[in-house]
Amino acid sequence: MKELTVYTDGACSGNPGPGGFCAILVYRGVEKCVSGGEKNTTNNRMELLAVISALEALKEPCRVNVVSDSKYVVDAMEKKWLQAWMRRGWKKADGKPVLNVELWVRLLQVLERHEVSFTWIRGHAGHPYNERCDEIAVREAKKISEGSL
Repeated sequence: MKELTVYTDGACSGNPGPGGFCAILVYRGVEKCVSGGEKNTTNNRMELLAVISALEALKEPCRVNVVSDSKYVVDAMEKKWLQAWMRRGWKKADGKPVLNVELWVRLLQVLERHEVSFTWIRGHAGHPYNERCDEIAVREAKKISEGSL
């Protein structure tokens, strides 16, 4: 099974507002960038879409370490929030509905194909891949806001 690292980030101008995401997949020194955006979205949606898009881009089952500055995504996976939300019928501990359920379901579907771990890193702290993902995600959001997509 191939092993790779995926670096992800999402950006949003306003929350909600135009947003962008980026994932950089790194396998044996070779990089592939996946990016995109949405017109009326949130930062959390873009963070999730970055991870989903990266995993969906893989052509075969892989062992993947997702590196993200999103506590929303990383904690949902590593602290088992996602499993708890599902057990409670997509409700958070406070009884409020979980947001972005369709994206969480989509993530769950793609996770069935791969062995995935999640690592949190501090954003805007000089990590080269995180900085590049941020630049590309912001650029995608800007393209959306300027109507060039």
